[in-house]
Amino acid sequence: MLLKQITEAALAAAGGPLSLDRLLGLFAEDERPTRADLLEVIEALRLDYADRGLEIVEVAGGYRIQVRARVAPWVARLWDERPGRYSRALLETLALIAYRQPITRGEIEEVRGVAVGTQIVKTLSEREWIRVVGHRDVPGRPALYATTRKFLDDFGLRSLSELPTLAAIRDLDKDPGPIQPMRDVLEMSAATEDDPSA
Repeated sequence: MLLKQITEAALAAAGGPLSLDRLLGLFAEDERPTRADLLEVIEALRLDYADRGLEIVEVAGGYRIQVRARVAPWVARLWDERPGRYSRALLETLALIAYRQPITRGEIEEVRGVAVGTQIVKTLSEREWIRVVGHRDVPGRPALYATTRKFLDDFGLRSLSELPTLAAIRDLDKDPGPIQPMRDVLEMSAATEDDPSA
C-alpha cells in the first residue's frame, strides 16, 4: 500500500511527467519494486481517479497527473493570465513540422505558399515544441526541424503515431471522437486569424 501512496505523491509533486525509471529511482536498491509492480500500482491509481477531476495519463515523458478536460475550463479560472494564443500561421507551421519531420523552413514555405516568419520559429522553439535535428545536405545547409518530447507531452501524446490522421481532422466537426483532447488544446490556444505573428 505504501508503494501506491509514494507513486501518487511523486506524480502529484513532480509538476511534469515521470518515467518508470525515474519512479523506480525513488527507491533504495533493497526496497525497489519491479516494473510490473509499479505498472500495476499506476493502473490501480488510474482506476481510483476514474470519477475524479484529475486523471493519470501516459505521455512521451512518462506518467503524470493532470486535470480532466471536462473540468479544465473551471480550473483555468484560478490563473489571471490567459493561455498563450497562437496564430493560424504558427499552428499550420507546427502541424507541418509534426506530420512531415524532419522538414526545412523552405519546405514549410513551399507547402504553405507564404514565408514563415522568424517569430513563428522562435515561438515554437521557446515553447520547446520544435528543435533543430540536423541540416539538409544542400547549398546553404538549411536547418531541419522536428518536434520534441515536450510537444508530445503538452499535447497528451505518447508518440507521433497518435497524431490524428488527416481524414480524422477533416471529419473533426462531424464527430471529434478520440481526437477531442487535441482539439481542446488547439481551441484553447488558437488565436484570431488576423494576428499573423505568433
